[in-house]
Amino acid sequence: MEREEKALDIALDAMISRTQDLKNSIASFIVKLETEYETLQWPSVLDSFALLSGQLNTLLKVLRNDKTPPLRNRILLPLLLNPERDEELAKLTENRIQFFNHEVVPDYLRTKPDPEIEAAELQVTSKASLLSLDTAQKQIAALNKAANTILDGVKNLQENWESNSGQRGTIAQTSSLQDTNALIAALSVGKGLRPSLGSPKSQSPLPQVSGQQRGGKAFAMPSLGYIKRFFTPVKVNADLSGRGQASAVHPGGKMPSTIKTNIKSAGASHPYGR
Repeated sequence: MEREEKALDIALDAMISRTQDLKNSIASFIVKLETEYETLQWPSVLDSFALLSGQLNTLLKVLRNDKTPPLRNRILLPLLLNPERDEELAKLTENRIQFFNHEVVPDYLRTKPDPEIEAAELQVTSKASLLSLDTAQKQIAALNKAANTILDGVKNLQENWESNSGQRGTIAQTSSLQDTNALIAALSVGKGLRPSLGSPKSQSPLPQVSGQQRGGKAFAMPSLGYIKRFFTPVKVNADLSGRGQASAVHPGGKMPSTIKTNIKSAGASHPYGR
């Protein structure tokens, strides 16, 4: 009897220790999700899940250990029920359970599942007992085959993804960073661009065809083509009344709209006396 009680105490201490570690890990993970959700990365989340999974497996190993006495054979009987607030109980449970009364005892000291869950479990068990051994083996084989097919598909997708990632890393670079930066600078601020040949800015202001030395300085005369290109000849038709019409002839051959002008001689009478 003393040996069983000692084994029970050791098992309870081990379970309490593993449960406390699991609770601390869950609390730290919840805090991380609430405070670091903007900068949280998937590797950190996966590490937290791996830690929780390892601690849960450790707790299950303690429960499934041969040295751990079966807890289902134990009966928990409440020795004292108090409708008032229990400060010590609240401190032990971190304010999760503040009252140990007739309302909370059936929930926290229950050793069996809820009646609905228990009824569903009995229904499934009775249905499984009605199946023959061959039918059960066939269903198990079919489920295993479906699971293996899904697992193989996932593995193939993972291998293809890894191979594609490796090939992307070995592909030679087909672009030049320097050329890309030069193109961006040219499009954004016009760096390195030359003016087009047809723009007036590219033409020399006065092409020199001949020069004369006068007082040590060279004077250049513009060519006839330059004059025709940048200067428009104007024809003025005057009549006897002093009025005339001026028309401009463009090099392209198109006639602009007629411009009417008034031309007065210098000797005409001034409207105001001097």
